[in-house]
Amino acid sequence: MAAANVHVGTSGWGYPSWKPEFYPKEVKTKDFLRYYATKFNAVEVNYTFRRMVSEKAAAGWMQETPPEFHFAIKAHQTITHIRRLKNTEESVKRFVETLRTLDSAGRLGPVLFQLPPNLKCDSGLLRAFLASLPPKLRSTFEFRHESWFNDNIYGVLSDHNAALCIAENEELLTPDVHTADFSYYRFRKPSYGPDELRSIAKRVRERSEKGRVFAFLKHEEDPQSAKWAIEVLDQARGEAA
Repeated sequence: MAAANVHVGTSGWGYPSWKPEFYPKEVKTKDFLRYYATKFNAVEVNYTFRRMVSEKAAAGWMQETPPEFHFAIKAHQTITHIRRLKNTEESVKRFVETLRTLDSAGRLGPVLFQLPPNLKCDSGLLRAFLASLPPKLRSTFEFRHESWFNDNIYGVLSDHNAALCIAENEELLTPDVHTADFSYYRFRKPSYGPDELRSIAKRVRERSEKGRVFAFLKHEEDPQSAKWAIEVLDQARGEAA
């Protein structure tokens, strides 16, 4: 069923300021993830950009969430921003090792490689980096310089079944191009109206007919993004008009 291919959530879950509009007043901070997982079936973990996830933390996450819940993980900054995809063999190996617990349990979503805004298109660099990744790693790339948006790059991604991260914000809109057997969206605009949310849900629902879809709304101190994500998930699953 297409609905089983729909994975929607927010970027992160540990926001005390989401009380009481999203998290009920009585829910303790340590129980945020357990409650979050009653509303969503996926989350994008951003803190792994600066800190590796421990085996203990990953095991704890899985205990707090149902078996169908997935964790999308942002790649560590050493890989994307410090080494800028060059000479990353050891960094990638170390990072991927931290994901073993989630991966072996079937709970690992895509790994998001978010590139710096000043890193311009380099198809050779991308191809070499993709060739260095474990073949079964589901990877998605968020390019933040418009020079990357071309058919050559789409071909490189497709050759490795890597997804173009379709991100939208106030500064840059990624073309709605799909290069893998799954799709990955990041919706980062400051606000979304009802028509925009319906449009997002339609896009997610239509893509779910072709494979798994992961879609995450922005992380903010304001709980509104979580409310928007609930609407998108319900509508994409066909549970709302």
